[in-house]
Amino acid sequence: MFTHVMIGSNNLQRSKIFYDATFLALGGKPGEIDVRGRLIYAHEGNRLMVTTPIDGKPATVANGGTIGIAAASPDQVLAWHAAGTANGGTAIESSPAKRPNGSFVAYLRDPDGHKLSARTLPTN
Repeated sequence: MFTHVMIGSNNLQRSKIFYDATFLALGGKPGEIDVRGRLIYAHEGNRLMVTTPIDGKPATVANGGTIGIAAASPDQVLAWHAAGTANGGTAIESSPAKRPNGSFVAYLRDPDGHKLSARTLPTN
């Protein structure tokens, strides 16, 4: 359904440090900066792109928005959460935990304030 998710950043180098660490914890690869200066992460046909806003205004976050990232296991969720908090992210909401539907979930805000979650698929 989607070709990519694009978010804004006020500091691409800081974002690259954060996202490289969190995606490596999930078995992904470091992001690449394209010729237009956008930071791109690609995995199994999915893309997350990080860019400075083209209108020259500061990047802001979506109130009520969350980007969900798939993890293969609870251990990957925990590694993602640890990598994020060690690289400029902020732990938010409850601690990483199993949910009533059987999924294991953790939440972070990236250095620009975007809300992210890593989760395993529900078992119920």
